[in-house]
Amino acid sequence: MNTRASSRYATAFAERFDLRLPLVQAPMVGATTTALVVAASNAGALGCLGAGAMTPDKLASEVAEIRAASTRPFGVNLFVLEPDEPDEAMVRRALDSIDPLRAELGLPPGRAPERYAPAFRAQLDRLIELRVPVASFTFGVLDAADVARLKAAGSYVIGTATHVAEGIAWRDAGADAVCAQGAEAGGHRGTFIDAGKNPLIGTMALVPQLVDALDIPVLAAGGIMDGRGIAAALALGAQAAQLGTVFLTCAESATAQDWRKRLVESGDTATAVTRAITGRYARGIRNTLMERLEAAPGNVAPYPVQNALTQELRQAAAKADRGEYLSLWSGQGAPLLRRRPVIGGAAELIDALDAEWRAAVHAVSRIGMTE
Repeated sequence: MNTRASSRYATAFAERFDLRLPLVQAPMVGATTTALVVAASNAGALGCLGAGAMTPDKLASEVAEIRAASTRPFGVNLFVLEPDEPDEAMVRRALDSIDPLRAELGLPPGRAPERYAPAFRAQLDRLIELRVPVASFTFGVLDAADVARLKAAGSYVIGTATHVAEGIAWRDAGADAVCAQGAEAGGHRGTFIDAGKNPLIGTMALVPQLVDALDIPVLAAGGIMDGRGIAAALALGAQAAQLGTVFLTCAESATAQDWRKRLVESGDTATAVTRAITGRYARGIRNTLMERLEAAPGNVAPYPVQNALTQELRQAAAKADRGEYLSLWSGQGAPLLRRRPVIGGAAELIDALDAEWRAAVHAVSRIGMTE
């Protein structure tokens, strides 16, 4: 069945992927499942798999699952990472802060793993072999040769930018589009130019600047939770909105129940940007894990080392449904979840978002007609 939005409301990006509405389900590592990707794509959005932590074989397996359940376009997101070579002293300092938290969950002292993250080059090579419809990237920029390889394999390439220089870098590398990640976004910041300065440009400011600076489509991400936000993103010049936090409470999401509960109960000042949990700046709801690790900033190893060293702790917390020890990634718009009726699945959510953004666009059109 054709899901394309009516031409009155369609963008070039939505038309390219035959989308019902200009919506991308954000690729959230640890929360996105193949079931969520399939449900989002089948409902007329662009579902995306967060594969940054997957081995090449796991990546291939999950792509196969998606293809077995849907003929709709979908995307896969990877983290652009250089090989890590941490020294033992750094690892030891990090574990000095993490081990007391592990003990509170009944875990023995931690040890350095054999590998801190999957090899990015191996992931990329497998992704090219898989010839997925959309390939998106965070934490860095590919060189032009790798972008050309992806395009030759039939993939539409999207880079992540948190400020204008990063958008230009992706454009110059040959990307088809750029996702503008505003400061309001939950989860890891995608910054790769001047990352130490942690630029936090809001979505409303970032999107039009990137639209003006680039001649390729811009997607808007960060703080968008409903149809009003989608309409606002389009008004700023974006060709689609990428939403993540709003999908975390869907039935298909892998989030723990306590995480879901805290999202709905959170207030507008509940989140903070921290590098203490994973070694890379990320936005999440403040909790014991964040506060305790932030107390000793000199013990925080860089990403992906810190991420790997806290992983078993966070996995144990998820199994025990103890949100105080989880990385409760969340965007600043999470309190808006309270305004939304309880929704079971992603398809139902997308139905609601579709009705909301069309109503918002129609309302704006009516205001313009009465002036």
